[in-house]
Amino acid sequence: MGAFKSGCVVLLLSVLACLASHLEAAASRRRLLVSPEVHSDGRVTFRLNAPNAKRVGVNVQFVQGLRLMTRSKTGVWSVTLGPAEPEIYEYNFVVDGLQIVDPANSWLKVWVRTAKNLVEVSGKEPMFFQQQEVPHGTVHLHKYRSKSLGVTRGLYVYTPPGYETSQNVRYPVLYLLHGMGDSEDAWTVVGRANVIVDNLLAKDKTRPLVIVMPYGHTPSAPPDMRSIGNYGAFERDMIEDVIPYVQKRYHVSSNRNDRAIAGLSMGGGQALAVGLGNLELFGWVGAFSSAVPKDRKLDNLLGKLKESNDKLNLLLDRVRQEGLPFRGKPEAHRATEERQYQARCPHNRWRPRMASVAAILE
Repeated sequence: MGAFKSGCVVLLLSVLACLASHLEAAASRRRLLVSPEVHSDGRVTFRLNAPNAKRVGVNVQFVQGLRLMTRSKTGVWSVTLGPAEPEIYEYNFVVDGLQIVDPANSWLKVWVRTAKNLVEVSGKEPMFFQQQEVPHGTVHLHKYRSKSLGVTRGLYVYTPPGYETSQNVRYPVLYLLHGMGDSEDAWTVVGRANVIVDNLLAKDKTRPLVIVMPYGHTPSAPPDMRSIGNYGAFERDMIEDVIPYVQKRYHVSSNRNDRAIAGLSMGGGQALAVGLGNLELFGWVGAFSSAVPKDRKLDNLLGKLKESNDKLNLLLDRVRQEGLPFRGKPEAHRATEERQYQARCPHNRWRPRMASVAAILE
C-alpha cells in the first residue's frame, strides 16, 4: 500500500512537472515574441502567435494590400516587409478574415470605433518627429463645458518650454484640428505635434507658440461620413467656447495675426470653414488633404478669397484628389498663390504638414 501511494505521488509530481514545463515554455515563447521588429535596414518583421489559425496576413501602410504570413512549427506566423522610409506607420493583422491588433504591441492609434497598431521606422539621423535631447514643452489635458453644445468635451493644449516662467509673454496660438474618427489626443499621441515643435524650437526654426487641439466631432455631427460638411455646431463651439476658454486660462495673444487654425482631412475642411468665415479672429488658415464636400457657405468663402487675400498672412492648402477647394476657381487660386505653401505629401503623412505649418508661423 505504501509503495502504491509512493508511486501515485511520483506520478502526480511528474505530471505537475511536465505541466509546469509546458506552461513555462509557452510563457517563454510569449515573452520572446517580438512584434514588430524593426531592422537596421528599414525592413520590419511582424509576428503573431496563432497556432490554430488557417490563414494570417498583415496590412501595413508602407506596402500595398494584404501580405500573407508564414506559420512556423510552433504556431508563430511571421513575415518581413520593406525596407520602409523613416516614418510612423499603421498596421493590423487579418486572422481567418478577422481584423485584429497586434497583441505584442501596445502602441495603438485609436479611432472612435476601431484601432490599429503603430510601428516607427527610424532613419540614420533622428527624424523631426522623434524625441531628442532638447528642452520639452508641456501637454495639458482639459475638460470644459461647451455651453453652445450642452456637453462636456476634451481639449489638449501644448505650451512651449519656458512658458511657465514667462508670464508677461503673450504667445501666438495655433488651433490644430484632427481628422474623421479621431479624438483630441490624435495630434499628440500619433501626430507628435508637441515633439515636432520642441525640435523646431531647439533649431530656432519657429517661434514659441501654444497649440490647442479640440475634439472635432459634435452631437449633431457624429464620427462617421455624415459629419463631413456639417461644421456649424463645431464652429459655434470653437468661437463661443474653445477660444474664450483658452484666452482666459493661457497667456496667449488676442491679435488675429497671432492666431492660426489648421487641420487634417475633416479638420482641414473645418479649418477652412471656421478660419475663412471668421477672418476677424484668424490671420492664418491651413488645410491638409481637406475632406470638404460642395457646400454653399464654403463655396462662397472660397469665391471671396481674392477679397480676403489682404487679410490673410497665409493660406496653406493641399487638397485630396477628390477635394473641392480651388477646383474650378483658378482666379481665387492665383489670388493667393504668392502666399500659398503647398505641402505635397500623401494623405496619411500628418507630421510633415504639421512641421510645415509651425515653421512658417513667424
